[in-house]
Amino acid sequence: MPKQQPSTAYACITPIHPLAYAAVLPFQHIYGMVVVMMAPLRKGATIVTVPKFDPQEFLSTMAKEKISWAPLVPPIILFLAKHPIVSKFDLSALEVIFSGAAPLDSETQAAASARLNCKVLQGYGMTELSPVSHMSHPAQHTAGSVGQLVPGCEARIVDVHSGKDLPAGREYEGELWMKGPNVMQGYLGKPAATAATITPDGWLKTGDLVSADEHGRFFVVDRLKELIKCKGFQVAPAELEGLLLEQPTIADCAVIPLPHERHGEVPKAFVVRADTPEGAALTEEDVKAALAPHVAEYKHLHAVEFVDIIPKSAAGKILRRVLRTQEAEKAAAAAHK
Repeated sequence: MPKQQPSTAYACITPIHPLAYAAVLPFQHIYGMVVVMMAPLRKGATIVTVPKFDPQEFLSTMAKEKISWAPLVPPIILFLAKHPIVSKFDLSALEVIFSGAAPLDSETQAAASARLNCKVLQGYGMTELSPVSHMSHPAQHTAGSVGQLVPGCEARIVDVHSGKDLPAGREYEGELWMKGPNVMQGYLGKPAATAATITPDGWLKTGDLVSADEHGRFFVVDRLKELIKCKGFQVAPAELEGLLLEQPTIADCAVIPLPHERHGEVPKAFVVRADTPEGAALTEEDVKAALAPHVAEYKHLHAVEFVDIIPKSAAGKILRRVLRTQEAEKAAAAAHK
């Protein structure tokens, strides 16, 4: 697509008037450091810190301190959208939830917004971008979109096979390349890694598969390295996870690839049952049947495993590598029996 120029509709990620921010994300992560700590301080907002995400303590603090702006991650937003305990707390002061660090599916975004009667916005960035490059504005945002470019940034969407720029359109998906004053100089002491990430003319290859509409709104599909290669097609785990999370019987989930003799890889889902009678009765066939009508045949689940918790980083990203390692260890153990 042609190089996308930034929107001038906004110039910062904080509201005009000082508000009370919830700070539950770790400050050593760049999202927590810049978006949760530094940006509110620049505007003179109140920052209310919560040492860690404990549901009762988090909700109690949100209600007591009348939190109005909450920079969060998708797992916490999913909790706010689905968990019954949330209804026991007065969160009426909440005006905006901002989501980052990982893709947030449009259904969860809409559900949280409707339940809490607030705006749920998304943004995009990475440590190498210092970190924000895209933002949704409270006055003009689209469900599922991470918004438009922030001032000073340029973007390209590049075909992962041909290396050519793709046109605008939701049907065109490619790797996001970024250029701007926020792009890092490189990885310290790692010239090879730097050369693999930043082109000679200064474009940073993000490793994320995205699309953009004709209005310059960007939509993140998934990490390129996370895509499942099934029957020659690419399957985005985040797409399947978003569809599964629409089910009221599913509290959380993650999808990873399983090796397959004929198909190369096939999707497997790890599912946390909802804490309801219907959730407790959920079976593997129920999960497969819920997803199947909404996706192509090659995206169908080949296996489902029920777990108590999905492993995630401090920033809220699903640790699929942990699940893949566990699967590899189980396969190795089975092979030696």
